[in-house]
Amino acid sequence: MKETTKNSTYTPEEILLHAVKKRRSASGDLKNAVKIHNQQEEENHFRVEEETSHDDINDDLDDEEEEGCCGRRFGHSYHLVKGKMGHGMEDYIVADTKTVKGHNLGLYAIFDGHLGRVVAAYLQNHLFDNILSQPDFWRNPKKAIKRAYKSTDEYILQNVVGPRGGSTAVTAIVIDGKKLVVANVGDSRAILCCKSGHVKQITVDHEPDKEKDFVESKGGFVSTKPGNVPRVDGQLAMTRAFGDGRLKEHISVRPDIEIVEIDDDTKFLILASDGLWKVVSNEEAWDRIEEMGNAEEAAKALIEEALARGSKDDISCIVVSFN
Repeated sequence: MKETTKNSTYTPEEILLHAVKKRRSASGDLKNAVKIHNQQEEENHFRVEEETSHDDINDDLDDEEEEGCCGRRFGHSYHLVKGKMGHGMEDYIVADTKTVKGHNLGLYAIFDGHLGRVVAAYLQNHLFDNILSQPDFWRNPKKAIKRAYKSTDEYILQNVVGPRGGSTAVTAIVIDGKKLVVANVGDSRAILCCKSGHVKQITVDHEPDKEKDFVESKGGFVSTKPGNVPRVDGQLAMTRAFGDGRLKEHISVRPDIEIVEIDDDTKFLILASDGLWKVVSNEEAWDRIEEMGNAEEAAKALIEEALARGSKDDISCIVVSFN
């Protein structure tokens, strides 16, 4: 994406301060002015991405040059267990295949809810429909997915949940056994395991200690109590999520997205909630299932490993195998 920089005699901090002072003068409320500024920054970020040309992104999923090429066959299995944290099961999954516009799709997702299951349940029923209904999904999937995540979150905040309650999301779309489109917000994770032994983490863990500058730039703070994990405003253990209206000024629903070619070396795609990843590393997950022949065995084995290592959280795992 091309960026245009205009010359200025002011530093970015001076420009921001000037903008805030102007809003304060108009409203008499500095806190509200900062809130408006943060909201406009988030909207501007999405607007810039909306205006990015397809030629700059180069992620067309309907490339005519690939017609006639045979993609890999794929299948899937999943396994879930309720944790021992004293609340009901808050993990929801999607593991499905369907044909859309002549394309054979595998649709996979894990939604790890917190402070309730309402948001995760809504995402299970609606997020993929919202993504695939975007008119430019096949031409520009990154832009389409970001728009779908944002519009879905706006609906959730207005109609589904109040200020408390949210969910992580990791979504994966396998297209004709040729391409893989993965997006995530939060700390659920997707990794790709290859026959050659290479393990690639496709997603980004949106943890407060890793994105402290991001939180602080939006007016929030990251704190860590003794023996506890870093949290946004002392409450949320991630910087990006659906819902969480009370913290929305300081977190984001903007996903990280990767598009990956599926080749002959690709063996497994693993999606799992943090109940697995808190106790099992990417490489350990691959070592545990490397010799297994199918996705069902692999999904169960990974959850058994997490339980054996003392994980007390809800655990959800989807394994997609490529043949």
